[in-house]
Amino acid sequence: MGLDRNIMPKFNHLQFAIDAVKQTRTPFYFYDIDLLHETLETINRLTANQRWKVHYAIKANGNPRIVKEIANYGLGADLVSGGEIEAAIKAGFAPENINYSGVGKTDWEIRSGLEHNIGFFNVESVPELEVINQIAGEMGKSARIAIRVNPDIDAHTHRYITTGTADNKFGINLEILDQVIKHALDLPHILLGGLHFHLGSQITDMSPYSMLCDTVNRLIDKYEKQDIQFKVINVGGGLGIDYSHPDEHPLPDLEAYFNTFKQGIRLREYQELHFELGRAIVGNCGTLISSVVYVKESRNKRFAILDAGMNDLIRPALYGAHHQVQNITSQEQETEKYEVVGPVCESSDVFAHDQLMPLTRRGDIIAIRTAGAYGESMASTYNMRPLLPSVFYSSQQSS
Repeated sequence: MGLDRNIMPKFNHLQFAIDAVKQTRTPFYFYDIDLLHETLETINRLTANQRWKVHYAIKANGNPRIVKEIANYGLGADLVSGGEIEAAIKAGFAPENINYSGVGKTDWEIRSGLEHNIGFFNVESVPELEVINQIAGEMGKSARIAIRVNPDIDAHTHRYITTGTADNKFGINLEILDQVIKHALDLPHILLGGLHFHLGSQITDMSPYSMLCDTVNRLIDKYEKQDIQFKVINVGGGLGIDYSHPDEHPLPDLEAYFNTFKQGIRLREYQELHFELGRAIVGNCGTLISSVVYVKESRNKRFAILDAGMNDLIRPALYGAHHQVQNITSQEQETEKYEVVGPVCESSDVFAHDQLMPLTRRGDIIAIRTAGAYGESMASTYNMRPLLPSVFYSSQQSS
């Protein structure tokens, strides 16, 4: 079996995925560690010699090897659960470089963050602020916090992954920010050190980020006049990736992203700029590898039924997300359109509609590309299907 000559990727790793099928039963997640390293090296190069810190949003992919590889490059971690606190510490992230976000932090999770002396709690509501103060006092500690501001900027992404408008559940609205800051400064066990923002996910147009820069500058100026200084300005993440052309654009447009903030934010000498990238770091390095179980003909459709299902990669079923789907073993010149579907007992278990592929047969290997973010991390055991194994490709060492 060989790689279809029409889909030869820039990062030529899929031949190894085909070979891995001989040792690992499909379906499985396949990770290109070389591409992950290339992405991390680019981030470190573009942020060198700046008062910047990039944090990895572990929710995008919590695979222990992936998380450890990222920690080894010196990034910080952005977390949204107590489980992610433990995973970050185990992977080797420095506690002072850990930020804890999320609207529903429970008491035990707050205690865990305080016990590990994490860098910042990104606080999203007044009740949360007061609970953190109470728990920190009970533990004889002070909690470093940044207030998450909802800037009311629409990033024009899918409604399920936008987070920065006034109608979203995230953050403190601008109209009450003054009183929340005053309240935080009055609490005895709170150390207010930053402002935090996050617009949403899969953002490829830089204009929302430019708007965010204007909002940040106005707030910095406003509070400096009140002798309130924020050491950390955290602009979140959300940088999108190319799901349609992963081989032409294996890396996101990191240069445009970082340049937008470099040119847009008037950072003070005492300030640091923090970022929280997830999808942009891991999205393109992951591929879901599956086998065709059956090819079924109906009155109007031809179905390629895979052994991978929506429980393994839920994004297409959840909000119609697009992933490039490739038959990586067929040598046929003839092509057909297929409904590429899984075996789960739900009509929404569809990976692609009218997908043009070489003539496809039972046993062919299918690659569902750009599945490194919110694939494995959102997987479930629905229909009592097991969670998938992972296979890693590196030109240095394969496993």
